[in-house]
Amino acid sequence: MIAFGSHSQKGTKTNADGLVGNKSNQNLWVYTADCMPIFFADKRTRNVATLHCGRKGLEKKIINNLVKIFDNFGTSRDNLLVAIGPAISKEHYPVDEITLKEFYRNTENTNITINLTKAEKNLFFNDSNHFKEKNLNQLDLKRSAYRQLLNENIPNENIDISNLCTYKLKNEFNSWRRNKTISRQWNLICSER
Repeated sequence: MIAFGSHSQKGTKTNADGLVGNKSNQNLWVYTADCMPIFFADKRTRNVATLHCGRKGLEKKIINNLVKIFDNFGTSRDNLLVAIGPAISKEHYPVDEITLKEFYRNTENTNITINLTKAEKNLFFNDSNHFKEKNLNQLDLKRSAYRQLLNENIPNENIDISNLCTYKLKNEFNSWRRNKTISRQWNLICSER
């Protein structure tokens, strides 16, 4: 579910996986552990949004749903900036083979046509052979989110991806997969007009 910031009330918690700032000077907070905080900002209108996005969110196309909201605001893809914050890396996100295959079946789109360098294409599009060769069942959330963003025609140069892993960096981040803690990171984006 994606909620609008103006619909939440001061002092209450909104149960949603996405928040959209639809008023000026709103602070949007998202609570994450190993899932990705994904931030969106329209550099022209100054509208902002944030997502709590993990495997299920990617499978349910939450990125697509949020981009549709920006479409309703009249946002141009060239003006939409996106940042993916610290989250679990694929090296620390093993899943069973059925989950991995189901995830990629539900999330992959082979109709992506974009201008990437050869190195970028190798980094983001050739992992399926890597999985087969090494017999690994690692789920790469950031790569999948990146591919969904590209599929929404958001320019590559407008997307920033943190390389920080919440599982690996135990002194910096809380991780459910690492130690089953209920502690989380708070992530924030502000709109100013």
